[in-house]
Amino acid sequence: MLVLVTYDVKTMTGAGRKRLRNVSKTCQNYGIRVQNSVFECKVDTAQYQSLKYELTEIINEEEDSLRFYRLGNNYQSKVEHIGAKEAINVEDSLIF
Repeated sequence: MLVLVTYDVKTMTGAGRKRLRNVSKTCQNYGIRVQNSVFECKVDTAQYQSLKYELTEIINEEEDSLRFYRLGNNYQSKVEHIGAKEAINVEDSLIF
């Protein structure tokens, strides 16, 4: 399934900046950054549960927020891209 993960982490302190880095690194383990605080993650149910668990362990729920949008397996017709940043196919292999 495709899951869109968005987050907002309060970065006024050093601890907040560290949480932001850790949230970003965790999301990179599961998907592709499509905007500053937005990741598209192609995951199965177990991976989704693991991703949610890892992220909720990182954030401070009183200061930060996470949003998970489950677009399912037939997501191709639900995602439309317009603009400068090239659209990425989450099905393709990633080579860095």
